[in-house]
Amino acid sequence: MLRSLTPSVLGILVRRGADFAAAEDAVQDALVEAVRVWPTDRPRDAKGWLVTVAWRRFLDAARADVARRRREDLVDEDPGPGPASSVDDTLQLYFLCAHPSLTPSSAVALTLRAVGGLTTRQIAQAYLVPEATMAQRISRAKRTVSGVRFDKPGDVSTVLRVLYLVFNEGYSGDVDLAAEAIRLTRQLAASIHHPEVAGLLALMLLHHARRAARTAADGGLVPLAEQDRGLWDTESIAEGVEILQAALARDRLGEFQAQAAVAALHADAPTAEETDWVQIVEWYDELVRLTDSPVVRLNRVVAVGEADGPRAGLAALDALDDSLPRRAAVAAYLHERDGDVVLAARLYAEAAEKAPNLAERAHLTRQAARLNARLNVRRQGPRG
Repeated sequence: MLRSLTPSVLGILVRRGADFAAAEDAVQDALVEAVRVWPTDRPRDAKGWLVTVAWRRFLDAARADVARRRREDLVDEDPGPGPASSVDDTLQLYFLCAHPSLTPSSAVALTLRAVGGLTTRQIAQAYLVPEATMAQRISRAKRTVSGVRFDKPGDVSTVLRVLYLVFNEGYSGDVDLAAEAIRLTRQLAASIHHPEVAGLLALMLLHHARRAARTAADGGLVPLAEQDRGLWDTESIAEGVEILQAALARDRLGEFQAQAAVAALHADAPTAEETDWVQIVEWYDELVRLTDSPVVRLNRVVAVGEADGPRAGLAALDALDDSLPRRAAVAAYLHERDGDVVLAARLYAEAAEKAPNLAERAHLTRQAARLNARLNVRRQGPRG
């Protein structure tokens, strides 16, 4: 429960005049105090208690800092104990963190850490950078906004990128944030008429519709082609497709709409074999044009391999950087389809060592073991 209250409490402090870095420190102090006090003296109004304690911690820190002595004028505004507003401040806080004084990448990283609750390691993996690099980026962002009044919210595109990264982290299974990201994106879509907001909401719904089929009973990952499509949420798929069609009709294509179109083509196929891979390649061509993202290019390689055969996919893969995350896994899949089981088994094992999470590592390890078992049977030959 403490974690769910954090964004709202942080938003209240920022609106009352606390700079972001100081507000975050004050909220963290309040959370520590709650862990100490609540087991024996739980307040009736948890949010009000956290707001009161965090605000007082902020004022204490402000008084101790000569450079911020002007904040002592706010002492008379110290709120007494009592019920706090039930308004959800989370989405507003996302916009406040996307401050014009920050670059988009720094704003996203800061918001994911402070509001989304992701660890520095998880954010670094999302950005494909070392953890130390991301830690420095977040620290610089905090220093940049320290002392800045948050009266100029950032733009929609930065907030959308944050929401998408939060959703992806939740969807991976490490942290269950996917439903929260969908909830906030619905709020945003209801408040502004923007094709990319609609595109992101459609994309989230289409991906989330497959969630029940993504893991086996033992917790292992189930590849898209092997998923039980009877477990897919058809209502979410229908809603996602309807939202996407309305967004595409406005003829202002963006990357989230294009990604949602790919997801819709997967959702529309009754079986994996009936997937329209040619159209999917065309949508990935649009995505490459829009983003020039190495991850998009890698996903396009898979689609090319399905549409035109594994050798065409491998030819496209040759153009990509060897250090690209999940490149070895894609190479393993294409080489297996091309009949080179020995190389595929080695590449699956290599990909498992570099996997960003335990579920993916276990899946890739099983793939390598499956091929190695096939090779052992082949080497032993027929018995009897």
